[in-house]
Amino acid sequence: MTDLLLDDDGIARCWWCGEDPLYRAYHDDDWGRELRGDDALFELLSLEGFQAGLSWLTILRKREAFRAAFDGFAIERVASYGEPDVQRLLGDAGIVRHRGKIEATIGNAAAALEIDGGLSDFVWSFAPPDRARRLASRAEIPASTPESVALSKELRRRGFRFVGPTIVYAFMQSAGLVDDHLEGCWVTGAR
Repeated sequence: MTDLLLDDDGIARCWWCGEDPLYRAYHDDDWGRELRGDDALFELLSLEGFQAGLSWLTILRKREAFRAAFDGFAIERVASYGEPDVQRLLGDAGIVRHRGKIEATIGNAAAALEIDGGLSDFVWSFAPPDRARRLASRAEIPASTPESVALSKELRRRGFRFVGPTIVYAFMQSAGLVDDHLEGCWVTGAR
């Protein structure tokens, strides 16, 4: 139980969400919940890429600004961005202003448009089978898995950037392709 936090109201949560209300809400309502839809998964994959080198809480605090800046992460809209959009985004203090990540997001949108059947079906084809048992501690949570390595490799082959195996595994956790809520976390009993 050391890797669970017991809230003042007696609710046990995974250790990483801490006491920040935004982080707790993300843990309770989003993380590990099945997410489908091309634009929704593109948003999450993009945000995971922007998170590289930063805390996820930083990205969560900027999420609405990212959505506004990137037209709701509508793949077709983002794929059409040009240099004026890159300059606009580099000037937007509400988001992470990193040229490489901005350009990767635009390029990733273009690459996503090329996937037959759409991004959602493609990504979900890499979902592993459910684990035989729920993980008991954070020490058991991998940084990557054979599935995240395979998805990362295939995304990169298709022209995606900022999609290394560790980023992709975090994406898989967030989108519910894997469920890494620990044994005893209240979310596990809610499913």
